[in-house]
Amino acid sequence: MKMDDEEADLREQIFHNNVREQIIFLLLFILLYLISFTLIEKFRRRDSEDYFTADEDEVKVYRISLWLCTFALAVSLGSALLLPVSIVSNEVLILYPNSYYVKWLNSSLIQGLWNHVFLFSNLSLFVFLPFAYLFSESSGFPGCRGLKGRVYETFIVLALLGIAMLGLAYVISAWIEGDRSGVDALLNLWTYLPFLYSCVSFVGVLMLLVFTPLGFVRLFGVVGGVLVKPQFLRDLNEEYYMYSFEEETIRRRIDNAVATGVCYISPEPMYSDKGDFSEPLDLDVSMCKEKKNAASPGIDKVPLLRLRNGALQAGLNERLQKIVAMRKEVENQRKTSSLQRNVVYPLAMLLLLGLTTITVLMVLQNTLELLIGIKAVPLSTRQFTLGITSLSKMGWAGATLEAFLILYLHAASLTGLSAPLRALRVLPRARRTPLPRIIALAAVMLAHSTAQPLLVKILGITNFDLLGEFGRIEWLGNFRLVLLYNAIFAATVTLCLVSKFTASVRRELYNRFKWMADFFSVPEDSKTVIDMLSITQLQDRTIAPDKAENTDKTAKVEKSE
Repeated sequence: MKMDDEEADLREQIFHNNVREQIIFLLLFILLYLISFTLIEKFRRRDSEDYFTADEDEVKVYRISLWLCTFALAVSLGSALLLPVSIVSNEVLILYPNSYYVKWLNSSLIQGLWNHVFLFSNLSLFVFLPFAYLFSESSGFPGCRGLKGRVYETFIVLALLGIAMLGLAYVISAWIEGDRSGVDALLNLWTYLPFLYSCVSFVGVLMLLVFTPLGFVRLFGVVGGVLVKPQFLRDLNEEYYMYSFEEETIRRRIDNAVATGVCYISPEPMYSDKGDFSEPLDLDVSMCKEKKNAASPGIDKVPLLRLRNGALQAGLNERLQKIVAMRKEVENQRKTSSLQRNVVYPLAMLLLLGLTTITVLMVLQNTLELLIGIKAVPLSTRQFTLGITSLSKMGWAGATLEAFLILYLHAASLTGLSAPLRALRVLPRARRTPLPRIIALAAVMLAHSTAQPLLVKILGITNFDLLGEFGRIEWLGNFRLVLLYNAIFAATVTLCLVSKFTASVRRELYNRFKWMADFFSVPEDSKTVIDMLSITQLQDRTIAPDKAENTDKTAKVEKSE
């Protein structure tokens, strides 16, 4: 009876542990789903062309596709947080091994989290997102319209697409490994899904190799745009007065155009940026004709803003709105304290530079250890137990630094990824992003996030082993590939940083050498004129501030008189 009671207690304990883990997984997923839903709600388009329609089936299709995109984005967020959460959990168990409040945190929970993320990543990437796109674009078979016909069409097209992908995976697998080209390997369809995921993760890691070094450089510009620069780097008063004067000038031009009806051709704000405001000027417009003949020949190709059909006022009002917005932004920045401008900005720049330098040094150390043979390739299949030893030689401080570096790498890669998305004009915009673009961006984010743990392990940022199927990806065991990746990453980041901080010096040297080459290429008679002009420009730049103020006051008095 005693043995039966012990077995019953053991089974009951296993059951309760399993229920607790599933509840924790469900709560984490609900939290990530709510965050993802909030993000998508911020960017999705809300107009009559994309959501508000009289067709009830269209609304259901839109909602189902949106829910699948939200699910995929939640999985990508979970994948991005896998390594930091695992590292922090290990250190918490070491610091508080007997605490009642962290008993739920164990190796089984973390292992199950990795397995769930891997499974849902595969399903989202190969099933849910393709289904969402095909479902939103389907119209149903002839004779079977409505929601039911669209479901049938989506499943058939998705099945055909799946057969094509599995056939491609079989061909690639047979080309790489000849012993897997038999009939048994062809019938074992479940083995192709991890192989396809391995190929997608390899593409994602290559994508991170390009965008992460670019993101390191762009982060300096992003932080510099958010924070207010010190006074010696940026004169906010000068910018404020410049925007104020330009705003006043544009307002006067608008009032003058409305009052007199004069057709202006110049200065620059009279020209449209889009090139679709007006047609070429008519010859019967005498005032415009005189200025047109006096202008340069290149201006004839530029559509001009004139009073006809309100093109002049529309262009000037658009320009005025931009100037007013920039003036208000600079005005708000002028109100920031000197402590924030002179302390927070330098500290933020030093923090970014320090994190990037530490990352490069860790990658170089990992490269040397791989060459010497101290460290093995990141392919791992052993079971890891939490709470045994710390992952860093510096203890919890080093592990915290590793988790922070992982998040920093993720932020840098996302910042670098935004550059090509902006160039391709697929970057999400608030309340203006259509559903197909949301699906494509969710797929990109999922491929990016699932490749992030592989990037961190390849670079040797942490000693935490990849758990579950993440550690069984075969190309992680290729020594030459891992070594080459580390070397290229370190070299690329170093070159990007050097190019970032020496760009102004190189630009100035180039301008000086170009000026010298132009100077020595002109005839001797023209050099005296160039010297006189250079001396005059130098004198103009070195005018005393009080003299400049007196000149401005005199001009204002004359203008008032």
